Amino acid sequence: MSWWWAGAIGAAKKKFDEDEAPRSYQSVGLVVGVTGIVGNSLAEILPLSDTPGGPWKVYGVARRPRPNWNADHPIEYIQCDVSDPADTEAKLSQLTDVTHVFYATWANRSTEEENIEANGAMLRNVLRTVIPNAPNLRHICLQTGTKHYIGPFELFGKIESHDPPFTEDLPRLNAPNFYYTLEDVLFEEAEKKEGLTWSVHRPDVIWGFSPYSMMNLIGTLCVYAAICKHERKPLLFPGSKAAWECYSNASDADLIAEHQIWAAVDPYARNEAFNVHNGDVYRWKQLWKVLAEQFGIEEYGFEEGKNLGLSEMMKGKERVWEEVVRENQLQETSLVEVGGWWFVDWVLGGQAPLASMNKSKEHGFLGFRNSKNAFISWVDKMKAYKIVP
Repeated sequence: MSWWWAGAIGAAKKKFDEDEAPRSYQSVGLVVGVTGIVGNSLAEILPLSDTPGGPWKVYGVARRPRPNWNADHPIEYIQCDVSDPADTEAKLSQLTDVTHVFYATWANRSTEEENIEANGAMLRNVLRTVIPNAPNLRHICLQTGTKHYIGPFELFGKIESHDPPFTEDLPRLNAPNFYYTLEDVLFEEAEKKEGLTWSVHRPDVIWGFSPYSMMNLIGTLCVYAAICKHERKPLLFPGSKAAWECYSNASDADLIAEHQIWAAVDPYARNEAFNVHNGDVYRWKQLWKVLAEQFGIEEYGFEEGKNLGLSEMMKGKERVWEEVVRENQLQETSLVEVGGWWFVDWVLGGQAPLASMNKSKEHGFLGFRNSKNAFISWVDKMKAYKIVP
């Protein structure tokens, strides 16, 4: 199947034509976290007429009501709180035709021990409901991330992590990590059904589109840039000099979706963990100019002493954002909804860790993204959906 991804990159994909919808589906996907940054991409890509393993029927699960920016994807939307075992059982036990699960959601708690408990329970609720009730279930994709190699947010810089570039065969760190718990739940539950396979996907910082994402780096930077433009202030880089200068990886949300679909249908990718990123490197000192250009800001750059972090720089800007939304007739959002300041501060706080894509390539996945072009395309999407001006 891997040839498809190599040939399709950059090509215009044919949109799924509902008028010619097939009566039967080869595969039925259940996307858990469908309004998240990767879930939204899966909802767009799975129903396309040329997606491997297709034609696909797609169920999309999220805790909140379906947002208007997700409404044009041809999926069956299910509002369900997977942290609630009863709600999960009631809503998902009926999906007896599911063949593939794409698990791309998480809950953020104040400590890693709480993250372990909450996130482990959510995945367990889903798998213990779907596996016994879906006789044709073939594969489960679990999305985790690079914190597998560096530890949780609360221990960042306090424990010794692995030396980059990170490879998938590195041992687990001796520290609590809800990613490890998710893997253990996956392995334990998948063993209960003969022939059920799995894959684990470890992206770097994800670039994509979801106003609901807790870790939408590009969306948050767009909001910051829009406020700078509105206040006629320079677009100052809020992070460290190390982050400004160093090479970084990014993981395009569409590419992650393609990576998961590849692993779901290609026998050579079964029961393996894979890193997934764009396949190139970039430096923020180069991309910052691109961001400034996208918002028509002439003054921009890094100034020592003025890189205070967005959590500090954006204090008290709620009214300013209300003005930006009103004057530009944007979708009604509050600053707390669209500004993930803490996450940007974490990403831009120091030297970026790099991961290797060799294992994915050796197993047949040849997809990639040009990070500069991908950055611009996600900024454009934020504007097209009237999240930012």
